Amino acid sequence: MVSVAHLTSAHPRFDTRIFVKQCRSLAAAGYRVSLVVADGEGDAEREGVSIYDVGKPKDRVDRMLGATRRVLKQALKIDADIYQFHDPELLPAGLALKRKGKRVIFDSHEDVPVQILSKPYLHPLLRRSISGSMSAFESLACRRLDSVIAATPVIRDKFVAKGIETIDVNNFPILGELQGESPWAGKQREVCYIGGISAIRGIKEVVAAMGLSRSGARLNLGGKFEASATKAELEKLPAWQKVNELGFLSRSEVKAVLGRSMAGIVTLHPTRAYLDSLPVKMFEYMSAGLPVIASDFPPWREVVRGNDCGVCVDPLDPQAIADAIDQLVEKPDLARRMGENGRRAVQERYNWNVEEKKLLALYAALSSAG
Repeated sequence: MVSVAHLTSAHPRFDTRIFVKQCRSLAAAGYRVSLVVADGEGDAEREGVSIYDVGKPKDRVDRMLGATRRVLKQALKIDADIYQFHDPELLPAGLALKRKGKRVIFDSHEDVPVQILSKPYLHPLLRRSISGSMSAFESLACRRLDSVIAATPVIRDKFVAKGIETIDVNNFPILGELQGESPWAGKQREVCYIGGISAIRGIKEVVAAMGLSRSGARLNLGGKFEASATKAELEKLPAWQKVNELGFLSRSEVKAVLGRSMAGIVTLHPTRAYLDSLPVKMFEYMSAGLPVIASDFPPWREVVRGNDCGVCVDPLDPQAIADAIDQLVEKPDLARRMGENGRRAVQERYNWNVEEKKLLALYAALSSAG
């Protein structure tokens, strides 16, 4: 039996992309799967996956230095045939494993050099310098690995243009996971946002839109605030009275919220990191049969308008967001039709069954190459 190990120093052990989709798919396909994490929750066995915990980092420095060394040490103990790592700070660990003769994959969840350019706390000149250095090191390192897996076609094309063996494995939904038996039964005059909550993800404009909405809709807000100051600022607004703050939600709780909402909102700001992304929450809304209110970015527009499954808006314009909310809440037949179109698109194209085949094909090729 071919043994594989997934490595992360930053993600939670039950991360949707890493554990729920990739590790479980590989285990179901007959691989012996290990997952190395750094969360302080101890070792465990779950759904055919052996989980090894190297301890929660004490701070950011320990995460970047200490945790990465501990992850590598545990990875070497496992002595797997194939390794796949999920954090850019683990690139040196990936190179170390490659020097040991292992087959190694880097899973690029995000375009890190581009993300660095969006960091507001760094001076513009420093941002460009760090981004350029990261891009050069990433390219040099990945040329020495066996393959790169990219979370979006845009990230894939970046690596391919540099002559690096790369496939895209998109973070599309698992069919049926978030879809209720009767998607429009018991709908309330509510819309939802599920995910990380921050200013750059558009929460200020969304709350402002609730104050401008005329339809009486409420916002189901699920997730954690990245900055307590942002939450404190919003709580002072009159529009906050129209928000159902739900906190972090389990997958079953997410399903329940989607089941009672009439639309899903994903209005991230037009930063370089988001303009070319394909946000998983958009496809999860679609999979649950909800129309989406999405930022009017070219890749998102292609999905939303191309499948007639929602409304694209300027994410910086609260009035435009409010108008989209009112349109869908006040026209439930339109919302239902768009929701059904989105669910059909997920069933036919944007789903994990399609992406899983790419992942398993890559692992089969690497296994036979060994």
